[in-house]
Amino acid sequence: MKNIVIGILAHVDAGKTTLSEAMLYQTGAIRNLGRVDHKNAFLDTDIQERDRGITIFSKQAEMTYKDTKLMLLDTPGHVDFSAEMERTLQVLDYAVLVISGREGVQGHTVTLWKLLQKYEIPVFLFINKMDLEGADRAQILEELQSSLSAGCLDFEDPEEEQAAMCEEGLLEEYLETGHISVPSIRNSISNRKIFPCYFGSALRMSGVEGFLDGIVQFTEEPSYPQQFGVRIYKITRDPQGMRLTHMKITGGTLSVKETLDLSDAPGASGEKVNQIRIYSGGKYQTVQKAEAGTVCAVAGLEHTHAGQGLGVEESENRFVLEPAMSYGVLLPDGADVHRTLQQLKQLEEEDPQLHIAWNSQTEEIQIQLMGEVQLEILKEMIRQRFDLELEFGEGKVAYRETIAKPVIGAGHFEPLRHYAEVHLLLEPGDPGSGVVLDTACREDLLDRNWQRLILTHLAERDFPGVLTGSPLTDVKITLLAGRAHLKHTEGGDFRQATYRAVRQGLRKTQSILLEPWYDFELEVPQDMTGRAMADIQRMGGSFELPQTRGDLSLIAGKAPVSEMKGYMAEVNSYTRGYGHLSCSVAGYEPCHDAEKVMEETGYRVDEDTENTADSVFCSHGAGYLVPWDQVDDHVHIILDRSVLPDQNKTMGRPEENSRSIGVEDFAGMPEAPLQKRTQGSIGPRVIEGEQGYQKTKSAEIQKEYLVVDGYNIIFAWEELKSLAKTSMDAARTALIEILSNYQGYRRCKVIIVFDAYKIKGGERRQEKHGSVDVVFTKEGETADTYIERLTYEMNGKYRVRVATSDRQEQIIALGNGAFRLSASELKGEIERTNLEISSFLKEYARKNQIRHRNNIKIPKK
Repeated sequence: MKNIVIGILAHVDAGKTTLSEAMLYQTGAIRNLGRVDHKNAFLDTDIQERDRGITIFSKQAEMTYKDTKLMLLDTPGHVDFSAEMERTLQVLDYAVLVISGREGVQGHTVTLWKLLQKYEIPVFLFINKMDLEGADRAQILEELQSSLSAGCLDFEDPEEEQAAMCEEGLLEEYLETGHISVPSIRNSISNRKIFPCYFGSALRMSGVEGFLDGIVQFTEEPSYPQQFGVRIYKITRDPQGMRLTHMKITGGTLSVKETLDLSDAPGASGEKVNQIRIYSGGKYQTVQKAEAGTVCAVAGLEHTHAGQGLGVEESENRFVLEPAMSYGVLLPDGADVHRTLQQLKQLEEEDPQLHIAWNSQTEEIQIQLMGEVQLEILKEMIRQRFDLELEFGEGKVAYRETIAKPVIGAGHFEPLRHYAEVHLLLEPGDPGSGVVLDTACREDLLDRNWQRLILTHLAERDFPGVLTGSPLTDVKITLLAGRAHLKHTEGGDFRQATYRAVRQGLRKTQSILLEPWYDFELEVPQDMTGRAMADIQRMGGSFELPQTRGDLSLIAGKAPVSEMKGYMAEVNSYTRGYGHLSCSVAGYEPCHDAEKVMEETGYRVDEDTENTADSVFCSHGAGYLVPWDQVDDHVHIILDRSVLPDQNKTMGRPEENSRSIGVEDFAGMPEAPLQKRTQGSIGPRVIEGEQGYQKTKSAEIQKEYLVVDGYNIIFAWEELKSLAKTSMDAARTALIEILSNYQGYRRCKVIIVFDAYKIKGGERRQEKHGSVDVVFTKEGETADTYIERLTYEMNGKYRVRVATSDRQEQIIALGNGAFRLSASELKGEIERTNLEISSFLKEYARKNQIRHRNNIKIPKK
């Protein structure tokens, strides 16, 4: 029998739990069909889930249909619990993405799609609520293909020609045989080339049987190795308080009483499996062993964590979705701080994204959360589990810090009878990568056990940055060298040296303050669209052209979390309850008001003695402190910089340049190429020379180009935007004429790029309008994509400026060596140019009149 682990995901209220219920009922796994609104759904086992009608915790249920055994994992749909959903993705063979037929692709749907892409999970789509008014099958399918993937195909009315266009191998098979075999389709689905779509109504059991038939027919069981492997995705406690480790066996077999090697976990070596449970809803059965492909819960393990890999599996400790808000815990009178912290740490085991920590400067416990709903759930959970009534302070934005250039940090810890020295290379990491660890240290210089201990110390905590004390992220830390003493080195010595090395590196390099941004969807009555757009611009956000949904306008875009905090209440007020705002964290970008945030935070790096960058050396039998900026002159290991990358040979000396970088700091570009910005990234990475940012060498670069995102400018300028409502052709022509005059006076080369990516079969074309180049992109190619490639190719050859108010596009352009120019700045330049032209003409006319008056002939050019 085929065994498949399948997860079910959706934007909240799309009907995900209802579909799970329908699948369980259709397969005979449950006898009675429960409902969310009746508070008797099979997988809503928690009392808070039933009361609120939302899924809070991921659950599993077994069912068998025809020749396939399905392990269904139901995940939360609410944005506040999306971290729980992401952890579950690690163990899925396939995913079911539920779409509301009436609402279509929503903001969080796109987030889910990107996550499924990151984890490379094949996807089936069930378009639910097709019985409701406004659900249009053809329209939904077109939206899925344009917003998610062209491989989203209707499998209830399949056309082999469409499937053949999704992959070259399918096309060859179709041309040779006239049809496509089921094994070939299975393979294309598994490789994420095709995404089968099914339509129905889960509440009315419509389309569910055909959907299950499709899953059985078009899924293939993964092959597993003989070597033992485990992927842990969740930690929970049962009603009796027993700690459970939820895992998928990815290789070999796991048996009761077997001892697992947990030596990579701090404080653990080997732990015994006491019990193996297979859950289905709130009930479970115990088994003596679990084969590869099984999802189970194991009792007896005390040092496991979500994301951990055992055996042949590597650990995954970095997740995409991170909380955007931080709250201070307000303890009741008489509460024991240490006991409360220990209790909350239990909850952090179950949800690592809580990031519970003691803040020594504010003297409070801090916790990070996704939003208000999660806060309410957490308060009730603490009350039920620990009989503790906790309150929380006002939510603050959870900032992050990263570095702008590579640096080598050194830490030395040598009080009497102790010894350890560590040298680390800190580099800007890939955007969204978190903290990545590596080693380049030879084992003949430092034993493997000491190296593993150093890496453990790097992984066991969040390192505070030097700007606001916010956690460090998007950094790669490589162990370069270390030294131990045969008699005097203890494990704690390397912890001290490692912490100090990280901190010293941060003090020497340049730091960037990052803030979280929301992807949002805002629905308001049409007559209030202008108010909503003005609010978003005031917040420093950006948005796409509003769309119409009946009497409402839908505005989608992104904005800083700090600016959107509390905006839902404002929307409810000015729309009188008719407006709706949904937000999901899009990722981190350079803070738009970094200096203000740093001032308000009040963090003083020199006063943070618990996170010192200074080192301890020993002389004449006594330890003495060496300030961080003098440590490099005292260290015992002299690095051979000839073996380091060229950019690192000049590193290591302190520089007084630890300050914040925001978007405005990128006006001058370094000569070295910058790393490109990718989806969901935090922005550009800057490699700085000895004199700080180096301006482009004007002596070598003679020609200047202005690259304009045409539609972005049209919709940013009120005059052109109004004209576009009447005629888009007229708006384009007006923009071209304005920029043609500007080009002639400024003597730069203007390239205007217009989006045409939605035009089926469209080819890229370039036209000449006077001396201005106008580019229309091809199908599937956005103006952003074209401009990114163009600026990359022109980098170092010309002086390039990019005119757009799209913040993401600005950062991409900056990363490719171009200067950015917002829509308002371009308009200001053009207005000043027109004034200069007018003033020049007036002055020319005045002088001409004087010449004629004095019979002075004007020489011909």
